[in-house]
Amino acid sequence: MALRALLTLVLGLSTFAGSLEAKVTVINDVLDRKVEVDLPAKRVILGFYAEDYMAIGTEKAFDNVVGLSRDTWEGWRPASWTLYTDYSPSLKEIPDVGEVEAQTFSIEKVLSLKPSVILLADWQYKGLGMDVDRLEEAGIPIVVIDYNAQTLDRHIKSTHIIGQLTGQEKRAKDIADDYKNTIESTLQRIEAANLPKPRTYVEFGNKGPEQYSFTYGKNMWGAMITMLGGDNIAAPFVEWWGPMNPEQVLASKPEVIFLAGTESGIKGDALPMGQGIDRKLAASRLKGFTKRPGWSQIPAVENNQVYGIYQGASRTILDASMAQYMAKSMYPSLFKDINPEQNYLNFYQKYLPVTPTGTFTVNITE
Repeated sequence: MALRALLTLVLGLSTFAGSLEAKVTVINDVLDRKVEVDLPAKRVILGFYAEDYMAIGTEKAFDNVVGLSRDTWEGWRPASWTLYTDYSPSLKEIPDVGEVEAQTFSIEKVLSLKPSVILLADWQYKGLGMDVDRLEEAGIPIVVIDYNAQTLDRHIKSTHIIGQLTGQEKRAKDIADDYKNTIESTLQRIEAANLPKPRTYVEFGNKGPEQYSFTYGKNMWGAMITMLGGDNIAAPFVEWWGPMNPEQVLASKPEVIFLAGTESGIKGDALPMGQGIDRKLAASRLKGFTKRPGWSQIPAVENNQVYGIYQGASRTILDASMAQYMAKSMYPSLFKDINPEQNYLNFYQKYLPVTPTGTFTVNITE
């Protein structure tokens, strides 16, 4: 009888343990949608924010990723993709489900992979339109996160959601707390100094000096400028993102200019920034933008306050260091003790399995 009782107890405990391994949980996503998901998630399709998913969920979380919008990583940040796939070749084996913005996202491919949850960026969810209904009618839960808005609230909430999905709530809390502390301490210095708002312009330097590319209004770099107390000169003219009239840029007389670049910028005369990019090349290309007609009279150019930043380090939980760099560039006297680029690399050392090398911030005087 004692043996039978022991076996019954063991079986009961095994059943209980199994119920703890996967349970239905209601996730309140960034759109305040209440989504029922079996957690921890076992078959995940990842639309965007791959590095965030790995940093928060650990690299083991990718064992449960059954589909990936690969162009948002390999296409947009090819050197970063190579860095990771050299370290973990199995990433190449994750099926590609296409990309929303390029209109290659395949609902049929997604359905064939039988996911237990789809994790999408806010802009992807909205871009899918009626296709969202097809996925939900198939019984596939969709959870929406958002680092693009560049708000403290959405960054923190998105981080906690990834922690829930991957069963890494404690790690997510640590990362979210670090981010919150960095942003808040940066803002406290700015507020305490009560300095004039620097007129600031930011542009994606992917088209080179000859053609003005996107600037940002309410989101991404534009939102970061506003958060840091700057006067974003694009805000009255560009709601989200888009080019600004060159004459208006000149008329606005920006005192600080940021040009963003990626590894793809190594082609032509665009601004190259990121993994594997030589600092001298980045500085040289950055100077090329100051040769634009009329730019020699812009205060930012006259005072050498023109800076290069890494586009891949925006819209991510890793961007606290970019906020620090922008703050240091906008208010040089307040952040002499801060090394933002080193802080960016420190995040990798602490939370990610690869070690990037290259140029992630650069000054025109370098």
